[in-house]
Amino acid sequence: MAERARKVHGGCSAMAGLELLFSSVAPDLSCPQDALVCYLHWKLITHGYRCLGAGDQPGASERKSEMLPPGWNADKELYTLRYRAKDDSRDLLLKGIMVDGSIILNVMEPKSQKVADLTLKVTDYINPEHLADFDKVYQNTEELQAQILHHIVSPFETAAKDPAIPKKEPKRERNPSPPNPPDHDPLWIPPRHPHGGRQPNWQDPMGPFAVGGEDLDPFGGRSGGMIFDPLRSGYRNPVIDPSSGLPNRLPPGSVPPGARFDPFGPPGANRSGPNPDHLPPPNYDDMFM
Repeated sequence: MAERARKVHGGCSAMAGLELLFSSVAPDLSCPQDALVCYLHWKLITHGYRCLGAGDQPGASERKSEMLPPGWNADKELYTLRYRAKDDSRDLLLKGIMVDGSIILNVMEPKSQKVADLTLKVTDYINPEHLADFDKVYQNTEELQAQILHHIVSPFETAAKDPAIPKKEPKRERNPSPPNPPDHDPLWIPPRHPHGGRQPNWQDPMGPFAVGGEDLDPFGGRSGGMIFDPLRSGYRNPVIDPSSGLPNRLPPGSVPPGARFDPFGPPGANRSGPNPDHLPPPNYDDMFM
């Protein structure tokens, strides 16, 4: 008999206290959902809650109790019970609504407005033919316990433990970079010193009389031009053809020797034109076109 009870209920130690609670309300059990709410009540009691009473509003002389309050199953379609933790840390409002043979359990913590819910098919866990027999009324209790713990009990226990979890401090760098000085410019580029630190022989671009000098007098050798001249950059360059980019060459004498002249196209003369096959028309491979 004991072995059968352990298989049905999942072990006597795991069901401690449920039989006494069931016996106290057995005369009032008239439907399968009554027995299921009794089981849920017992599970909340084992996790540190006590029942305050039935209904949404508190009564005149309420006290925390492990027993189900009077009138807890007066309405077979809507069960409403209120609970409080033993240390008064939080309250719970439990409601169970019957819909097509299933009970929808909704639990809310009024202070934080946190809500948990669970839907159970009553006949999966309650044998309606043995409502008065504790050894036969409950079935699949291991699964039932897991569902209640995961969906009803654990969400509120986790919420209570969250403030005590220490926050992880951000990792500190071993060699943090020093703070930037107040006059630091994030767009400033450090100077480069090629050839072992020697500065190139550049003329001072900040001369007050050098701005636009070469553009105004291209033959005078003055500094300060605002257009880059590849022929006078100091590096060896190929001869630039002024006719680059034009269909025909410019006539002789069009560009005086040494004059500042930007070619019409990229360097290189006699560039081949576009291939007609590069952009063929639609259906170009149709032999009837």
